[in-house]
Amino acid sequence: MATTIKNAVMTITITEKINLNGKDQGGITTATIGDINEISKRIQTVPTSEATVLTFGSAPDFVKADVRYVRITNLDDTNYVTLNIEGDSSTDFSVRLDAKASFLIILGSTGVVDYGDISGATLEDLSAIKSTANTAACDLEIFVASA
Repeated sequence: MATTIKNAVMTITITEKINLNGKDQGGITTATIGDINEISKRIQTVPTSEATVLTFGSAPDFVKADVRYVRITNLDDTNYVTLNIEGDSSTDFSVRLDAKASFLIILGSTGVVDYGDISGATLEDLSAIKSTANTAACDLEIFVASA
C-alpha cells in the first residue's frame, strides 16, 4: 500500500500581548518546519507517581531522528506537574510545568539526537519524557510532529 499522505509545512506562532505604560510591548515569533508527515495528539492523565509521557527510539516509539516538534501542555487549572527529560546516558533535567503552561521543543533536521545534557557540554539523545503530578492527577495535552 502506497501512502497518500503528502508532506506538509508546519507553522508555529508564539504571540505575546501586553500594553505597558500605553505602549505595545508584545511580540510575535514564527517558525516553520518542513516535511512533516506524521503527527500525534493526545490527552494523558498523569498521576502523583511518575508516568511515561513519551519515548524516543525507533518504531513503535517516536523515531529520534524524525521528531521535529514536541508540545506538552498542562491542562489543569490549579496543580503543576514535573517533567523529567531523560537522555540516553541517564543524565536528565526536570522542569516544573505550572497549571495551563506549555513546554516546547522545536527541533531541526537531527530530531532529538544530540539534544541536551545537564552535566556538561556533551550532547546526548533524548530517550524519554516522564511526568509526575504534584498534588492531584493532571491532564496533559501532548502534541508531536515528525518528518
